Amino acid sequence: MSRERHVKLFKNGRNQAVRIPREFELPGEDAVIRKEGERLILEPAPPRPLLALLATLLPLREDFPPIEELPVTRVEI
Repeated sequence: MSRERHVKLFKNGRNQAVRIPREFELPGEDAVIRKEGERLILEPAPPRPLLALLATLLPLREDFPPIEELPVTRVEI
């Protein structure tokens, strides 16, 4: 069943915006918008891959102590 509701458009700075009613609320803080003909499609953004998240982290600025090399021991099965 398709739900429908009329909403008001407004200006937010130089952008056009729309308030999304609670019953149409999207999860998360990001969304993807695209245009198909005259329709605007708004969807929740897919989760970011772990590598993309790690790329946003700042490098560590601390020295780590050296790691002692342990002798190799042979394991027999």
